[in-house]
Amino acid sequence: MSLRFRQLQAFHAIMETGTVTGAASVLGISQPGISNLLAQLEREARLPLFERNKGRLLPTPEAELLFREVDTVVRGLDHVAQAVTDLQNKHPGQLQVAAPHLLSFGFMPREIARFAKSRPNLSVSFQSQYSSKIQEWVISGLFEIGIVEMPILHDTLNYQVFQFETLATFPENSPLADYDVLTPEILENEPFIVMGPEHQTHRRTRDIFQASGRTWRTQIHTHLSENLLSFVKQGMGVAMIDPFTVTFDGESGYQTRPFRPSVMLDLAIITAKGRPLSTIAQEFLAQLTPSIASYATHSDTGAAAS
Repeated sequence: MSLRFRQLQAFHAIMETGTVTGAASVLGISQPGISNLLAQLEREARLPLFERNKGRLLPTPEAELLFREVDTVVRGLDHVAQAVTDLQNKHPGQLQVAAPHLLSFGFMPREIARFAKSRPNLSVSFQSQYSSKIQEWVISGLFEIGIVEMPILHDTLNYQVFQFETLATFPENSPLADYDVLTPEILENEPFIVMGPEHQTHRRTRDIFQASGRTWRTQIHTHLSENLLSFVKQGMGVAMIDPFTVTFDGESGYQTRPFRPSVMLDLAIITAKGRPLSTIAQEFLAQLTPSIASYATHSDTGAAAS
């Protein structure tokens, strides 16, 4: 089997954009060119990667598994290409940071903009992704700084953990607004909008309700904090939401209250062991750490997976 990078790049672009048209636009080649590269990859791999249904490409389970491996490779070579461009343009300093989605719609853009204000020629590489993938990216050197949800999965990472108190969030016209503080007793049998069962806030909320002997009724499961808040605004129920999503939302349609006992969200700033940070990364980390700490109730420094 002799796979070529261009084939993997075309496959990656299709998975990212969802269409041949989108992949062609991203890579700057024709749609027939994308289709030809995909056909070559399927022949070389001897795997069906997409099901074709009414002009749409639906990824097979094999494609989903392959994408996890290809993603780091493609992004890595893109990273190299950007580094070459920076050197050619005499911009050797590049801020390379990745964060989970909950920080990517307000907090991180603000922090990066504040950092760049006094650095007009700064080159920035920023990505939002799931925390497990961000940890892989930092270990591999694709990004110097990452922010992730706990737990830390690798002992090759340095990290500092911050704990954030989530807020009970509910539709603006709900009778729950009559309470200053919400508890399992008050919220028993209220419909909840929740993250998946493996998410730390899901497990911690469930455990609190179980310990209190109260019924916790989950109605909607989703995977992004922004989705939680959107469902709350539609009157679908209550959600435990991090302070970043609430602070940077900027819209009405909901209210928040403290919840007791508290449901905490643990985030960590990570860097790779044994790889010195660039000057740019050190300067950004010096800004980022106190900024994120201002939202936290507690922080702790670690050096290995716990």
